[in-house]
Amino acid sequence: MAIDPVCKMEVNEKDAKGTTVYKRKTYYFCAVGCKIAFEIEPEKYVKGNNK
Repeated sequence: MAIDPVCKMEVNEKDAKGTTVYKRKTYYFCAVGCKIAFEIEPEKYVKGNNK
């Protein structure tokens, strides 16, 4: 399971409503709206998660 970086919901990778690759990492989203929000301002959602 992955965590949607926007809304923090658990997302099954196989059932994700969208994916995007940012800085060579794939992110999975529960809804298209979360994917769009992430793509507009990715650093807002990945800040602190780049360990």
